Amino acid sequence: MKDATADLDPVEPPGAGAPIRALLERIPQSPGVYRMLGADATVLYVGKAKNLKRRVGSYFSRALTRRLQVMVNQITDIEVTVTRTEGEALLLESNLIKSLRPRFNVVLRDDKSYPFIYLSTQDAFPRLAFYRGPRKSKGRLFGPYPSAWAVRETLQLLQKLFPVRQCEDSFFNNRSRPCLQYQIKRCSGPCVGLVSPAAYQEDVAHTIQFLEGRAEEVIEALGRSMEQASGALEFERAAALRDQIATLSRIRERQYVSGEGGDLDIIACAQAGGVSCVQVFFIRSGRNLGNKAFFPKAPEETDEAVLLSGFLAQFYADKQIPPELIVTSEPEERELLETALSERAERRVRIKWRVRAERARWLEMARGNAVVALQSRLGSQAGYARRVEALRDALGLAEQPQRIECFDVSHTQGERAVASCVVFDGEGPRKSDYRRFNIEGITPGDDYAALRQALTRRYTRVKQGEFPIPDILFIDGGRGQIRAVGDALQELGVGGVLVVGVSKGPERRPGTELLWLLGRGVPVILPGDSPAMHLIEQVRDEAHRFAITGHRQRRARARTTSALEGLAGVGPRRRQRLLKQFGGIRGLARAGVEDIASVDGIGRQLAQQIYDAFHQDAAGP
Repeated sequence: MKDATADLDPVEPPGAGAPIRALLERIPQSPGVYRMLGADATVLYVGKAKNLKRRVGSYFSRALTRRLQVMVNQITDIEVTVTRTEGEALLLESNLIKSLRPRFNVVLRDDKSYPFIYLSTQDAFPRLAFYRGPRKSKGRLFGPYPSAWAVRETLQLLQKLFPVRQCEDSFFNNRSRPCLQYQIKRCSGPCVGLVSPAAYQEDVAHTIQFLEGRAEEVIEALGRSMEQASGALEFERAAALRDQIATLSRIRERQYVSGEGGDLDIIACAQAGGVSCVQVFFIRSGRNLGNKAFFPKAPEETDEAVLLSGFLAQFYADKQIPPELIVTSEPEERELLETALSERAERRVRIKWRVRAERARWLEMARGNAVVALQSRLGSQAGYARRVEALRDALGLAEQPQRIECFDVSHTQGERAVASCVVFDGEGPRKSDYRRFNIEGITPGDDYAALRQALTRRYTRVKQGEFPIPDILFIDGGRGQIRAVGDALQELGVGGVLVVGVSKGPERRPGTELLWLLGRGVPVILPGDSPAMHLIEQVRDEAHRFAITGHRQRRARARTTSALEGLAGVGPRRRQRLLKQFGGIRGLARAGVEDIASVDGIGRQLAQQIYDAFHQDAAGP
């Protein structure tokens, strides 16, 4: 137990006895975070308190809901961490919930950062690009957007409206003639001087105004330019401006929220069948950037106020926070939540739930979306649960499997082999536990050795407690593959895992697969329309997709960097200079020794080595 704390005469929880009472007596009367621990030090619940002693003691001195009674009966230990303020305790609580995922908390499974549109304002001819990552790049970021698709759609719209370049700098700096984007009127050709800097900057300014939600100003400016062109008898240019205004007006009608001009998120909640859905609409500069549905894991009987409070604290722990959050009902401890979010955002953040007029209509629309997403989820979960139950019956398992893993290996004629591991739990794919393994040091094409290496690396971490042991391990292969896997698991001392190989049937058609169970000589054959077979195919295809994607990425990296990687004297900075100077690996491969030596920091001897690295295959005996 850490800094611990208590202020009242606690009542013993059933079965807890003197040890819990002693712990409660040592808890301090300070703000902080408490963790309820169960058997094997499993964290059951994480909570915050203004007074730790009073809050923790209340679990054992008052009537509790059925959910809390179940939790209290499992408590074997209590840990606390003292903080300076209740706001600090709230932020620490949200971070611990996201990392520990306690069973009795509202847990948000959302590990992704959100994408932005990036404008490189430091360039003479700025570029627009998709951006995801830390907000450290020089330039401006617009967003966040709820998905990569929303960013790419906006970039495509901007290309039609304002032909600002979206190409990489290495491509832009080495053009001698305009590219296809210029030919289809999606770029004004700044790389070869087909547009003046002033005209290009005007397009950049209009792009910024549009992304800032000032489309009305852009329309007015384009209208003035159209009138000037018409007065100067430049009718073709006037017609182009007219079409541009019409396109911008249509986009504005579709994307803008009536009566809104600032930044806010609209957050709606729906609950049914033990499942909760939170729908978030992202409004930036009055523009509706899209929406996303979240399904936080919450115990049954969790009311909407508690759900929203837990969701907001975790969701905005590492994301940009708008000045206003519009929610369907008042979250639990709203004032404390506002204070904590305001401290993190370094400006005032307000949470509103009583709204009228247009905002009320948008909130109702968000609630409707949450209900639709929840119904869809319930339908898919019910179908998934039926498939898992059918799999249990088909494989003759005593209990329903809680965790399924599948391995696959992808390579091209044995080269650049990549093994994948995908995970399915009681809710479906658990992508945060997916892993890929670059296979090295084996005979090319030896799938058995590749599987052994991947299994060894994965289950060494399992033995260390990083991942739980699965109930079923699927392998894309037959008897040889599962024997190799069985040997690897035996060497690691991992037991209690059912190993199943999935091989093609005699006709190698989908639906005719054979299931080889480790230790059984006769395969199991399931009908093609079996729900269990559908689940196996889903798991196997996901592993196959994940492996192929990793292999293609590795192969692409090898094509662009293999000749320079590992070359003595060529570090990251010199490699970057070379690629920038010649516009990429192909340009460098075509360069002569003298050209390479002219790059800053590259001498004649090193230039010869670089040249030889690209031409050694073409050299004679």
